[in-house]
Amino acid sequence: MLRIITQQADVRAELQRICDRTHDEQVLHKEATVREVLQTVKRQGDKAVLHYTAEFDKQTLKPEELRVTGSELDAAYQQVSKELLQAIRLACRQIDTFHRQRIPKSWVQFGDDEVVLGKRYTPVDRAGLYVPGGRAAYPSTVLMNAIPAKVAGVPHVVMVTPPGADKAINPAVLVAAQEAGVQEIYRVGGAQAIAALAYGTETIPKVDVITGPGNIYVTLAKKLVYGTVGIDSLAGPSEVLIIADETANPVHVAADLLAQAEHDPMAAAVLLTTDTALAKNVQVAVERQLIDHPRRLLTEKAIAHYGLIVIVESLEAAAQLSNEFAPEHLELEVEDPWELLPLIRNAGAIFLGYSTPEAVGDYLAGPNHTLPTSGAARYASALGVETFMKHSSIIQYSQTALEKVAGAIDVLATAEGLPSHADSVRRRVQKEE
Repeated sequence: MLRIITQQADVRAELQRICDRTHDEQVLHKEATVREVLQTVKRQGDKAVLHYTAEFDKQTLKPEELRVTGSELDAAYQQVSKELLQAIRLACRQIDTFHRQRIPKSWVQFGDDEVVLGKRYTPVDRAGLYVPGGRAAYPSTVLMNAIPAKVAGVPHVVMVTPPGADKAINPAVLVAAQEAGVQEIYRVGGAQAIAALAYGTETIPKVDVITGPGNIYVTLAKKLVYGTVGIDSLAGPSEVLIIADETANPVHVAADLLAQAEHDPMAAAVLLTTDTALAKNVQVAVERQLIDHPRRLLTEKAIAHYGLIVIVESLEAAAQLSNEFAPEHLELEVEDPWELLPLIRNAGAIFLGYSTPEAVGDYLAGPNHTLPTSGAARYASALGVETFMKHSSIIQYSQTALEKVAGAIDVLATAEGLPSHADSVRRRVQKEE
């Protein structure tokens, strides 16, 4: 049963409990396991990858089976429906169009005395994409990670994903990878896949940036290899927070809450509403929609542990609570969402109005669905083109310009106790005797 809270004293504590749901006591034990996997793969390469794939995924592979073959990629097109292929291609176009608006532009500024300053953006050489398996297939995750990398101009994009039964990979995932421009695909998952991408093996190339969500072992592995490679974020279980008033449709709100809860037993689904009648109607609608739900067991578990309805006194109060929670997905199902929007400061993605369910953003609106979770929207943003790029400063001084600032540099360098810094400027501006 989806709980309804009316006592404001309990609200913040409950929201904090939900936000902290991944901070369990077993994390330290899991981190020790992940450290061992990382170090073993670093030392032993393919041998360790194959060992852990057999141990954790129960799939026995040979080294030559790690990489998905061309014939498997061709066969995948024969295994997906025409409608699915068309939907994948539509999503590709939408995501590509959106992310092309986000390409950072290099610039150069010519100032007085021939001083040139600028910023130069370049893509990383190699990107590694992690696509989870397990409970479902995620072609949408492939598109959301691969397309920004290609738009950024990354010349070498590789993908890893866990093998399923009989070593197979979902054909929709393989088709999506090809449509998005992924050049190499490897059937390996878990912490061993992250290790392979971070350090390289005989078969799997070392990359510069690793992106994509995964389970707690994948997340810990990304955390531990950060510094050796760049990462996008530390993704936790998915979450949605909905702010709704009396004009919202309770059946639609319930469907949106369940759309989040069906991801994972630890997914969070929260409703903040000013209307008691809506709260009760949503509670009933959730129970009805769960009756024949194909993923009922895990969805009910998520709703029971991390589902919540909060009745608030005003939309302003709802916005304040939402900002403190900093949700991954925020839906504004209110009469005038644009009026409420200026009050929203922290959210990974914001969905405005009654006709904009989160599923639109999950699949093909264009903005990325790889978003900060567990309160990270307070300081982090969605995956994008910038994730796969870095920038270098450009600086050029003329002799005249250097002479004008030499004295200030000398003073600053001397104050910091760095005489050679000062000397490197002084020698250039002193007149030769």
